[in-house]
Amino acid sequence: MLKVAYDSIYKHQLPEGHRFPMIKYELIQEQLIYEGTLELQNFFSPIENLQFEDLLNSIKEFILGVHDVNYFEDLKNICISNKMQRKVGFPLSKILFEREVIISAGTIKCCNFALKYGISINIAGGTHHAFSNKGEGFCLLNDVAIASSYLIKSKLSSKILIIDLDVHQGNGTAEIFKEDDSVFTFSMHGAENYPYFKEKSDLDISFPTYTGDEVYLETLKKTLPNLINEVKPDFIFYISGVDILETDKLGKLSVSMLGCKERDTFVLELAKALKIPIVVVMGGGYSPKIADIVDAHCNTFRLAEKIFF
Repeated sequence: MLKVAYDSIYKHQLPEGHRFPMIKYELIQEQLIYEGTLELQNFFSPIENLQFEDLLNSIKEFILGVHDVNYFEDLKNICISNKMQRKVGFPLSKILFEREVIISAGTIKCCNFALKYGISINIAGGTHHAFSNKGEGFCLLNDVAIASSYLIKSKLSSKILIIDLDVHQGNGTAEIFKEDDSVFTFSMHGAENYPYFKEKSDLDISFPTYTGDEVYLETLKKTLPNLINEVKPDFIFYISGVDILETDKLGKLSVSMLGCKERDTFVLELAKALKIPIVVVMGGGYSPKIADIVDAHCNTFRLAEKIFF
């Protein structure tokens, strides 16, 4: 059974007029259930019946495995600087801190389901602009990095591959793992997109503005199998941002809806064929029509259900 992390706090609305479409989390779940791809039993809440403080304490070790303790305490106490809040893109609040902790807990729990079933998906996640000691780009805590810390510390994995196909480079993830050989960071992104100063991933591939399906998919298909053969990961995280779409107002690439679906098909089929557990997180999507964002994200779930189950 495909297990999907989802909690109502994921859909928390940011300040009015903010461009980040948080409503997509609720709509993705509703659409998948409405069309019959998934049922309510496919979804689990990361917090379940725990109090928030108990949840936080249960994963604090893994948060501090990748984030600076002073930065973590500043987040917890809601006292990061105004400058950092501007970098993040919204004012810090208790509900937003809780949201990122719950997302991180969800990605951790997805790891256990992926080890059991081959795949699991967090309907949120992909907060790859969170650095070890700072947040930016709508990201406070790096959920994939925290879940990687969980896998390594729990001896459930010895070599992790992070496949980041969001249109924006995973700069925070690259910084966190720059000296950690147990995690290999791979990012394919737009050359002229945020962040304008790129960190150095273990492997970066950047595309010119308006790159379309043919070049994008050919590059991925030539690169990823060889990379997996070289790195030999025993666990994969896949950040499946749909901001590569030609309709995306922040993306600057020109990948079609079918091209985005083919991208997901290739990654998921490869993981399935090689029997490497994979956790998928959603990443970004900023098309003007929310229906385009939701449909592109739903394709990832439809494919996961079809390929693995």
